[in-house]
Amino acid sequence: MTIACVGITVLDRVFRVSELPTTGGKFVAKKYFEIGGGPAATAAVAISKLGHPVEFIGRVGADDVAQAMQREFTQYGVGQAHIRTIDGATSSFSAILVDDAGERMIINYQDDQLSRDPEWLKQINFDQFQSVLCDVRWIAGAKHALEQAKSLGIPSVLDADITPEDIGELVALADHVAFSEPGLAKFSQVDDPLEGLRIAQTKTDGTVYVTVGSKGCYWLEGDELCHQPGFKVDVVDTTGAGDVFHGAFALAVADQMSARDAVTFSSAVAALKCTKMGGREGVPDRSTAEAFIKANA
Repeated sequence: MTIACVGITVLDRVFRVSELPTTGGKFVAKKYFEIGGGPAATAAVAISKLGHPVEFIGRVGADDVAQAMQREFTQYGVGQAHIRTIDGATSSFSAILVDDAGERMIINYQDDQLSRDPEWLKQINFDQFQSVLCDVRWIAGAKHALEQAKSLGIPSVLDADITPEDIGELVALADHVAFSEPGLAKFSQVDDPLEGLRIAQTKTDGTVYVTVGSKGCYWLEGDELCHQPGFKVDVVDTTGAGDVFHGAFALAVADQMSARDAVTFSSAVAALKCTKMGGREGVPDRSTAEAFIKANA
């Protein structure tokens, strides 16, 4: 059995700078590299590095960017049987600035020619999957995947990051809705993440969570507000931390962990990721993550 990650794959062009810009001007990077990114794609890499089979489901253009991303998928052992190449479209890419504190600024481009039509997903037999993770960068694809998961009784996870689009239908469909803090603020229309969680809970029968960076993760179990503090590590780069959290969480859900154990496991994996540059290099194997949790219990 395997896990499905549905959404976008992106080529990240990463610039290391001393400080993030606050005004217009010219700036000099201390370091530059390219690496695959994208919420569902990086989640898939995390799952594979944690030792579990995974398939990425998404769209790319017929270009060199796609070839680079797919070579990296091959390197990390991510399944690519359900990647659709769209002729005439440009693959997604991002410019990312990372400062000396590990904080980042991301500018993403998605080509309008990268077809959003999910019709081809009907060719995929979703009952082969133990869990299904969707990001919110391809709403139509996520909706189809979440509907399939629901009809088949397969647990599902929604990476509910900020997006200009309405994600209400996706929130209602998912078994586990893991918001970023900005994503929850936009969805709930309140700035307080704890109040936002309670509002979000009225929109779904699933469990709702919010990650708040170094402060950890909050979630609701019935009326009870639960909290997992962030693990203390020497942060080098926070890029992809949320994506890695969601990948680890989809694996935990597939393994039928409790909500608390799933959050603890995912938080540890994401924290360890932050100890190295890039969104993927620092993802640990499972034994390292479990040893880290025991050492910090």
